Amino acid sequence: MLGPMVSLSVRDRESFLAEPHVAALSVADGPGRGPLTVPIWYQYAPGGEAWVLTPAGSRKARLIEATGRFTLMVERVMPTHRYVSVEGPVARTVPGTDALLREIAMRYLPPDQVPAYIEFAEAELGEQIAIYLRPERWLTADLGAGAIAPGLA
Repeated sequence: MLGPMVSLSVRDRESFLAEPHVAALSVADGPGRGPLTVPIWYQYAPGGEAWVLTPAGSRKARLIEATGRFTLMVERVMPTHRYVSVEGPVARTVPGTDALLREIAMRYLPPDQVPAYIEFAEAELGEQIAIYLRPERWLTADLGAGAIAPGLA
């Protein structure tokens, strides 16, 4: 049996978002369509802005530019079912840099894989931009300790 669903405190939601989860990025995709939703690496520090690095001409970059806002959602299932969704306006968009590419790669990859990823990204992804999100609306939940009751596992 799942535990009671509770919202996370500001500290807990920001700490959880700061962990290196792969996010689902969603952005409106126009009339008659659901939002574009894709997995993406992101960076976030508690109290700050979240940012993503993406090819400058990508569909998600064009849609984010057109709408001026997007959502990131991260989740886990162990040790409890927990998620954080944050939505807000674009705070700024800046050209991608070697430093940003290295920072995001180091967040998600073992150190020995970072150089190969950077080489791949520079060769295959083309010009990139960093899009910063100013957190405005949060949705959070945690189903509590013991998400699966003893005897059901």
